Amino acid sequence: MMVSTVQLGRHQYRVVRPATAPRFAGLYEGRLGAQFCLDKRTAMMFAQAWGLAARSPYTIVYLPLRRAELSAHHLCGRPLDLVLLHHRLAFPPSRWKQVRARLGTGRPHTVVLPGDALPLRPIVDHRRTRHREFRDHLRWAIAADTLVLTGSREAFELEADQVRGLAEECPAHRARTPGTHCCAEIGMGRSWHYPDRRRPYAELHVEYAR
Repeated sequence: MMVSTVQLGRHQYRVVRPATAPRFAGLYEGRLGAQFCLDKRTAMMFAQAWGLAARSPYTIVYLPLRRAELSAHHLCGRPLDLVLLHHRLAFPPSRWKQVRARLGTGRPHTVVLPGDALPLRPIVDHRRTRHREFRDHLRWAIAADTLVLTGSREAFELEADQVRGLAEECPAHRARTPGTHCCAEIGMGRSWHYPDRRRPYAELHVEYAR
């Protein structure tokens, strides 16, 4: 990983990104949210980034995806980068363009995540998300050609089993049955049971493409 410290006015931001950008990936805004296609290597990066964002409340986790390669039949719109961050940082997505422009080359940084960084939560926890009073939803915005996902540790962990499945289960599944569909559907925004006009419910559909 590479880490950069960006000073923007009186604010200072710590940004972590892969030392080598993903080679095969595609993230696009879709009709119901966003579509993300990836391979085994990018799935591992995505899982590590997800776990890091959940546990690092003052770090911006950045996956530069726009220049990655993608087969023609997966192309479906304007490519996006991905930013994951903890809500405690109170980072406005509109500021991301300025931060990204000041990243520079960064310096090498080692990230070690615990074995339970992507926990499997019990079904009762997922049922709580449908309650009107539940507030720990992932918030999403698109700014500066980037999908920005913001949430608490709880919000990231409630979707962690989907992310882990991409990295751990999809490669084996595709090896056994080539050409089959393997994906994750990650909820973004307040539950559709209680819609929020400012932050409408959407899905990040992540497909293991090869």
